[in-house]
Amino acid sequence: MGTDRSPLRLESLAELARKYLWWSSPDAAGRSPNRVIAQVLELGDFDDVQRLIELLGERALVKVVEHAEPGWFSPKSWAYWHYRLRLTPYDRTPPPAPRRVL
Repeated sequence: MGTDRSPLRLESLAELARKYLWWSSPDAAGRSPNRVIAQVLELGDFDDVQRLIELLGERALVKVVEHAEPGWFSPKSWAYWHYRLRLTPYDRTPPPAPRRVL
C-alpha cells in the first residue's frame, strides 16, 4: 500500500521524514511513505497532521492505520486515530494494536 508518488507529495513527505524520522535518511519518504505518515500521526504537531490531511486526504491516513506494523503506534495514539478516523465507534474499544511475534 503506497501513496501517490507525485513530486510535490514526495517532497512534502521527505520534509516530514527529516523532522519525524531523524534517525533515518531523508530517502525514507520515497521508500516507506507509510512509515513517515505513521510517525507524523504518532508524534506530529497539529499543523503537520493537518498538512498530511490536506496533502493526502483522510483515506490515506485510514489505510496507514489499517496496515500499521507493530511498534508504529503507542496505545494512546492507536486509540485516538481509530476514533478520530471513525474506524471504531465511540462506544466500542479499538482493536488491539499490531504486535511483534517473537
